[in-house]
Amino acid sequence: MKKQFKAESKKLMDLMINSIYTNKDIFLREIISNASDAIDKLYYNSLTDESILLKKKDYFINIKTDVNERTITISDNGIGMTKDELETNLGTIAKSGSLDFKENNEHKKNIDIIGQFGVGFYSAIMVASKVEVISKKYGSDEANKWVSEGIDGYSIEKAEKATNGTDIIITLKENTEDEHYDDFLNQDTIARLVKMYSNYITYPIKMSMVKRDWNETKKEYDEHTEIETLNDMIPLWKKSKSSIKDDDYNNFYKDKFNDFENPQRVIHTSAEGLVSFNSLLFIPSNTPYDFYTKDYEKGLKLYSNGVLIMDKCKDLLPDYYSFVKGVVDTPDLSLNISREMLQQDRSLKVIAKNIESKIKKELLALQNDDRDEYVKFFKNFGMNIKFNIYNDFGMKKDELQDLLVYESSKDKKFITLKEYADRVKDKDQKNIYYVCGESVEKISKLPIVEEFKDKDIEVLFCTNYMDEFVMQTIREYDGLKVLNITSDKVDLSSEEEKEELKKKNEEASDMFKLMADSLSDVSSVKFTNKLKNHPVCLTSEGDISIEMEKVINAMPTDEHIDAKKVLEINESHDIAKKIKELYDTDKEALKDYTKILYAQARLIEGLPIDNPTEITNLICEKLSK
Repeated sequence: MKKQFKAESKKLMDLMINSIYTNKDIFLREIISNASDAIDKLYYNSLTDESILLKKKDYFINIKTDVNERTITISDNGIGMTKDELETNLGTIAKSGSLDFKENNEHKKNIDIIGQFGVGFYSAIMVASKVEVISKKYGSDEANKWVSEGIDGYSIEKAEKATNGTDIIITLKENTEDEHYDDFLNQDTIARLVKMYSNYITYPIKMSMVKRDWNETKKEYDEHTEIETLNDMIPLWKKSKSSIKDDDYNNFYKDKFNDFENPQRVIHTSAEGLVSFNSLLFIPSNTPYDFYTKDYEKGLKLYSNGVLIMDKCKDLLPDYYSFVKGVVDTPDLSLNISREMLQQDRSLKVIAKNIESKIKKELLALQNDDRDEYVKFFKNFGMNIKFNIYNDFGMKKDELQDLLVYESSKDKKFITLKEYADRVKDKDQKNIYYVCGESVEKISKLPIVEEFKDKDIEVLFCTNYMDEFVMQTIREYDGLKVLNITSDKVDLSSEEEKEELKKKNEEASDMFKLMADSLSDVSSVKFTNKLKNHPVCLTSEGDISIEMEKVINAMPTDEHIDAKKVLEINESHDIAKKIKELYDTDKEALKDYTKILYAQARLIEGLPIDNPTEITNLICEKLSK
């Protein structure tokens, strides 16, 4: 006699079919997980019940397909169900026998049960026109069959079954224009889905597979069948580190994450406590081809007791570590109705925080142990770290700034901000100095760098367009101000030298006003003593630096900014005498010389010249006289 699902169960079933389970592939994962749970229950009972003679090696899950009948059968030799349990567990949706078993077992803290919500079984309705469940409880002589063809209801009747356990027989729906349900009858599809979702179920998942061997005599393929175990059972991340070789890690990484190169670093951890998990994380040796594009997806593979829940769980990685690949497996994951829809619960956040800490610790260890390898890593992914220091108003600068490395003017080696700070504290130096440019070669030839070299003051060479934004976000490190040497705030002169220079600038103030007025985008002109042999340089006032102007104005947007530029003239250079002479004798000529000097300074800074024709004509005019 057909029985009706309860009204609320019908609503939930309809919701599952149309909303909760959107990926039809996962029905096999859910049924296999239930089979694993059924075996777990019998195995856990056998630990205290000597009458149960089965050993762990005796348990298995079997999958069989019948193309003619359009059926898939998933069988287990687990604990099985009585008629009442079929009624209770399958007749009421969201009733979880697995959860009841765990909650009522005195050893529940040590029991890993995968399916604990009670609706996974009904994912089969997405692909099935009919579902039959034949089950025999361990120790019972009676077997029963539960049958349902959908929301309309179900029936339970006596059945014949020789052994304990459960057979779930799924009759597939007919194909439609959009859905090809008979794909699930293909043995390669079944094997692929088991590998993808259930590869680490701890019991063998077996299937009779058709094999084809080439017969050289007949010049054709011979077919035969053999039982094949489709899953690996023991995941690499649950093995002890001492038993794993480097090749094991490398092969796992290349196979799971489609990389041809070995990972640069492996982070294998486990944690126990309020939240327990195992993780196996990899830092790639090279930047993925799409890493800096909008198509790149971050995330770790998330497992619950070896069952894949999500292929890329974004919530487990912060954006600044999005380059990390890997897996996380936890028994403490809170799930709502479907394994596809994770709640943002405390457990997940605790795991994410722990993983973030592990990654940083490993990167700092690499930085300390092998600087060359760390520099290789930083060239691949440092841009991502820099962006996230600058992003979100610098909220993460304290978390990430120790990961930065820059080439030093001292020995051309990459150093950290901490190493710079530790070096200069004994010198009573109050600042960390840096300078930005296209390359180390070009930076080292900048006129303004010469004074720092002469005075043996270390400068960090920044060659990435993000560096100026990063440094201005950091602003201060370990009590030292972080300053660009092209800023007007930087002055290495003694107090006596400053006073002398101030006096000279005051005396020439009218001349400098005339010169500044002849230029459209210069805030001021002044003498400087920071240049050794070079005639001029450009510095900037305020928060917008020349480097920022270059970066922002190079972007394909309508946004345009101008730094407050200062044209500085070497007061000990012959050019200083020339402009003073012109101011007294030929002010129009001085304006022309000012334009040439300014163009020269822009070229040195890597800035474009707005009026190159005018400048070249002026140069030729002056040379011809």
